[in-house]
Amino acid sequence: MTHTLLSAEDLHIAFPGRRGGPVARAVDGVDLTVGAGETVALVGESGCGKTTLARALLGLVRPTSGTVSFDGRPLDYTPRALKAYRRRAQLVLQDPTGSLNPRHTVYDAVAEGLRVHRAPGDERAAVARALSLAGLRPPERFFLRYPHELSGGQRQRVVIAGALVLEPALIVADEPVASLDASVRGEILALLLRLRAELGLSALIVTHDLGLAWNIADRVAVMYLGRVVESGPVETVLTEPRHPYTRALLSVLPESPLPPAVLTGEPPDPARIPPGCRFHARCPALAAGAAEEAGVAARCVTEQPAPVRGDGVACHLV
Repeated sequence: MTHTLLSAEDLHIAFPGRRGGPVARAVDGVDLTVGAGETVALVGESGCGKTTLARALLGLVRPTSGTVSFDGRPLDYTPRALKAYRRRAQLVLQDPTGSLNPRHTVYDAVAEGLRVHRAPGDERAAVARALSLAGLRPPERFFLRYPHELSGGQRQRVVIAGALVLEPALIVADEPVASLDASVRGEILALLLRLRAELGLSALIVTHDLGLAWNIADRVAVMYLGRVVESGPVETVLTEPRHPYTRALLSVLPESPLPPAVLTGEPPDPARIPPGCRFHARCPALAAGAAEEAGVAARCVTEQPAPVRGDGVACHLV
């Protein structure tokens, strides 16, 4: 059984409303694990809470309640402990252009983490190794370049090298290829797969792209309005989806064998989450009468579904 490296248990994150308004429940009772050497994809629409969850897993946002644990120990939120944790868990942001200081050379951008953490050893050798691992070879050729002199794919590789230079056990990548051309996306995905194989890296990939999840992940967790509604091995979730929301997301992909399922309306406001299943107002199964035929329609509207034990699906129909 895979050793659990990172876990969230009953995690809640709420943000105060403006001018005394209701709090926004961005993350609302999430359980999630990432095993050693495992890649987990966290999938969902924009605004579902997946980026807030990722930031909480890195200690960048303190949960309202619940526990984040790394390597079996709950996070310590003192500045010194968080600094030590962030050597082992690194963030890769979506926009490489915005992530890199335009006045810093590639060398300085990658070396920044070493300097912040006062890492011992040969800085130049560590920077060269990280750039090589990220596919920028020979690394010395890139040392004195500036971000504007690089392609989009090269900039993303520099960002990845900046994460790798501290030799972390885990990377959290927030939409790591969303801003890249299709041909470059494939190269970056291949790089992430190679890094997992060569370094034994664990990864949490935050994305709205189910195709990316299929290509890179071992497991997938589907998030809707602050909760994980379905999770499991990627082959199971993406070939035999059971939650109506997962089925709807998959149905719009090219060549999907599922009948198209159009979701009406927008996700509810996190500050005004409806009672019952939070997906019920947009659920195709409820609209088509399938929930009524199954005798669970009333529960969908009034009772929040819990994940089915051993299955990872939170749905009254399931």
